[in-house]
Amino acid sequence: MKQPVLVSATQEQLDELLVLARAASFPQPQYELLAGVLGTFVPVMYALQNAKTSLKRLRQILFGKRTESTANILKRIGNGTDSQAGLADQTVRAEPAPDDPAALSAGVGKEPKKHKGHGRSAAAAYSGAKVTEIPVPGLKSGDRCPNCLIGKVYDAPPKILVKVVGNPPLTASIFKCGCLRCRLCDYTVRAPLPVGMSTVKYEPSCATVLALLHYGSGMPFHRLDRLQSSMQMPVPKSTQWEILDKLAAANSGPRLVYEAMIVQAAQGKLLHNDDTTARILELMGARRAKAEAAGKTLPKMKAINTTGIVSLVDNVKVILFFTGAAHAGINMTKVLAHRARELATPMQMCDALAANTKGDFLTFLALCAAHARRQFVDVAESFPDACRYIIEVFANVYRIDDEAKDRTMSDVARLTHHRTHSRPLMVALKKWMRKQLTDHDVEPNSGLGRAMRYTLKHWMGLTQFYRRAGAPLDNNIVERALKKAITYRKNSLFYRTQHGADVGDILMSLIYTCEDCKANAFDYLQALQNHGAEVAAHPHQWLPWNYEDALAAITQPPPTPMSMVPNTTVASPARVMPPPAICAREPALSPA
Repeated sequence: MKQPVLVSATQEQLDELLVLARAASFPQPQYELLAGVLGTFVPVMYALQNAKTSLKRLRQILFGKRTESTANILKRIGNGTDSQAGLADQTVRAEPAPDDPAALSAGVGKEPKKHKGHGRSAAAAYSGAKVTEIPVPGLKSGDRCPNCLIGKVYDAPPKILVKVVGNPPLTASIFKCGCLRCRLCDYTVRAPLPVGMSTVKYEPSCATVLALLHYGSGMPFHRLDRLQSSMQMPVPKSTQWEILDKLAAANSGPRLVYEAMIVQAAQGKLLHNDDTTARILELMGARRAKAEAAGKTLPKMKAINTTGIVSLVDNVKVILFFTGAAHAGINMTKVLAHRARELATPMQMCDALAANTKGDFLTFLALCAAHARRQFVDVAESFPDACRYIIEVFANVYRIDDEAKDRTMSDVARLTHHRTHSRPLMVALKKWMRKQLTDHDVEPNSGLGRAMRYTLKHWMGLTQFYRRAGAPLDNNIVERALKKAITYRKNSLFYRTQHGADVGDILMSLIYTCEDCKANAFDYLQALQNHGAEVAAHPHQWLPWNYEDALAAITQPPPTPMSMVPNTTVASPARVMPPPAICAREPALSPA
């Protein structure tokens, strides 16, 4: 085969070729083929020039990423035979459950039943809808039947009709207040506004809707600007930002609640954390150089990240985002600085990246098993027999963990369950991997060898689920939370300033914590704006999972004076617990 010659071409040069091909009257099929080949050339060359792009990643760019489920991986690499030395002898397998994906791929058990449904929502799903009751005209319960004129009609279940109306995200109303002016003294009489209406142009609901659209759904300002303009309801993108900036201003309800959530997250018994990349233009390139030349102090950094921290406090997940030059470990330090002194050392779940644990805090470290498993998934096609065994061990461990969840076991009972069933699997796996490396049956620098060395190096952290009560298997909770920030990044691309990133962190934390605890994010943000004074006085009472109690205490009628109450025993009101005490940061964990 002839040695290929590397050709360098820009997108403009390729476009010129297409123009010439069109002028030469290429047949349409051949022209489309040429356009497709040239359109593939540029991204492939850019990917090859990137030193971090592996052949596997290049295949994913060109042909798409395949799922990592156990059933699909085993199907992809085939059934095969366990040809690795000692594999059959060292395998300790758990009996597969009837609904285990690996068992289904081997033909064991029954096919899972498909959920029935037509994709429509029942009337009960519209809990935020306005309900209008329409009585039967001219009839009431107990009247004669208008049909037979003998029987009587009584109440029956109503016929329910759901009516959905489309509107622009933000709508406007115009009020023309009449004016009368005296021609002699020039005195003007103006019509009053309707009762309860203010002269503020943008109501609090505008900020709420903008926050949900921009930070909750990732809609960029310029897209909403075009959408509103197309419906003759213009809301410029600069105005959208001003409204959201005011919503999360200093001493505002959302900002104070966000700070209270940080304090609450510090009290959790388990904290998940991880990073994803972000962009802040103020800290990058020419803008950074210009700001530094103007004497502005900017943080030193190697990368810009969005850190996600999910803290389990009792039965609530507190979801926090931090975007800036600090990595996950530094942001964990900021959070755990608020931990109460009397509480025990918390547990931390993350992957083995040093940035997740580097900081001035003390935790029991558990590492993500899904990251270790993915090391073998990536090389499964090259080493099918060995990877099949390892992936099946992880599948059995996850099945055992699902059994504990299905039985709603306590943390201690779950620990005993894993020690009984998962520990033998993992111990056998560890011995087998060590033997493969010691006997040189696996090349240490191969893809499989690197995956094995990664797993053995971090074995203690990866197996905390059968060593410590409450330790999770993986870091998927925070991975799912970070998908919200990734959605925003893919749509809006960047933050312009660090201040803009802070506003995004505040509102995203509130919205996604509401989403997790099943609170209505719209009602919640409205409550924070409508009761700003009460929120400022007691922000810890206005968290997404407990604000309804504080709201009910404000909206309920005032109590009857004691002088008018009969001589009966009066129950004392429920006490509201103050926020936990704030302590200094704990010493850093030693390398040992």
